Amino acid sequence: MIRFAYTGRSAAGPVNGTLEGADAGAVADLLLARGVTPLRIEAESGQAGAAEPSRPVKAVIAGWLEPAIGAVDLMLFCRQLHTLLRSGVPILRALLGLQESASNPRMRAHLAEVRRSLESGIELSMSFAQQSGLFNGFFVAMVRVGEMTGRLDEVFDRLSRHLEFEMFMRQQVKSALRYPMFVMAAMVAAIGVINVMVIPAFATVFESFGADLPMPTRILLATSRFTVSYGWLLGLALVAAGFGWNAWRHTPEGRLQWGRFLLRVPVAGKIVRKAMLARFARGFAMALKSGVPIERALAAVAQTVENAWIARRVDGMRDSVERGESIVRAAMAAGVFTPVVLQMIGVGEETGAIDELMDEVAELYSNEVQYELKTLSQQVEPILIVFLGALVLVLALGVFLPMWDLGRAASAGH
Repeated sequence: MIRFAYTGRSAAGPVNGTLEGADAGAVADLLLARGVTPLRIEAESGQAGAAEPSRPVKAVIAGWLEPAIGAVDLMLFCRQLHTLLRSGVPILRALLGLQESASNPRMRAHLAEVRRSLESGIELSMSFAQQSGLFNGFFVAMVRVGEMTGRLDEVFDRLSRHLEFEMFMRQQVKSALRYPMFVMAAMVAAIGVINVMVIPAFATVFESFGADLPMPTRILLATSRFTVSYGWLLGLALVAAGFGWNAWRHTPEGRLQWGRFLLRVPVAGKIVRKAMLARFARGFAMALKSGVPIERALAAVAQTVENAWIARRVDGMRDSVERGESIVRAAMAAGVFTPVVLQMIGVGEETGAIDELMDEVAELYSNEVQYELKTLSQQVEPILIVFLGALVLVLALGVFLPMWDLGRAASAGH
């Protein structure tokens, strides 16, 4: 047995350590079974039979102006590789052809690294895993299963369909969040314009009254003076807060709390939840159909959800299943599925057709997301009307109360 040093990525963040195995592929299997996506596996120096260390990914250091590799690039890669493998083209020749025809420079560099790893004797799944940040644990696990079963062409066909579905659901999530965020930005801009341009115009009029102003008016004037005098400082504070928030959001705890917050956003939160669960259900069904064991499938799919809070719940499901609990009990303990979905999972587990029923769950959630998006504006409008009504009320009280007081004083004088 050879001791290997590894670095990888799990739902909780980066991990590293050492493991013993017959070769790098065996160590990769152990890591994937634990829910860890291997990024680098190297035999420790000074051991008999130690293999050459894996080469680091050179393609990461690409030009800043080069376009990033998107989901569309990966989907097209899987679809084209499926077509080539099904036609009987050897894997090395297929990768060379895709490398030469790739329009994205970074994709070409990554495919060159994958091909060189294959030529040096490293397995395809490990070659993909070494491309840091490009192929997630789900992708690597599916390719590993395809290698073991000899059905790589089918695996890449399923991966292309899965990536296409993920792009669709990701777009649905963006659509769900775009309208509320636009409304909030418009409200903030309106408040800023009122504070900087409208209220100062009334301030000179109020000062000429020479009388005590009502409390709402004094608050409006104080807020306006602060905004005009210290607006630059407020802007710097907002920029600093934005950078700080972004740094915190990329910490393990930040990702977890931000994922939980997105699910609690009024109106849009339920759409985000359903879209994430649709992606989970479709990925889980595909992994089971490809022959991935349930525990490994849950560990791999958790990394595709793109919501740390739901990923933590899915990891909890995997732990429960490993302890011997049924899938439906683990899903109930996760607390993210609706009763209807839990019933479908229970029936699927009893009949042995859980992969087919998880496909039905994904279709159910996908249809619900599309319906929610069609009615999103109708759900947001009442909130918008209430906020605008409150804003108009505050402005009316602050601006017109002094005028009413002046009018009453003039009437009393006569």
